[in-house]
Amino acid sequence: MFSVSGYLIYFWSNENNEPIHVHVSKGRPTKHATIFWLTSDHGCILATNGSKISNHDINKLSDVISAQYEYICEK
Repeated sequence: MFSVSGYLIYFWSNENNEPIHVHVSKGRPTKHATIFWLTSDHGCILATNGSKISNHDINKLSDVISAQYEYICEK
């Protein structure tokens, strides 16, 4: 788990055998979190924007998540 500009980025090591992804929400975990799937080319794509994060922040978060790809996969 880590945070960026007030957004909490969190994940579990094994979530029902789903592909690797992260949840993002403002301030604290929520069941309506925004989800980014990690891609095989060390990037990420937006799966759902349940937290209704602005496009500007989505782009910034995508860059951060992609930059932390190895860390996320390692955990």
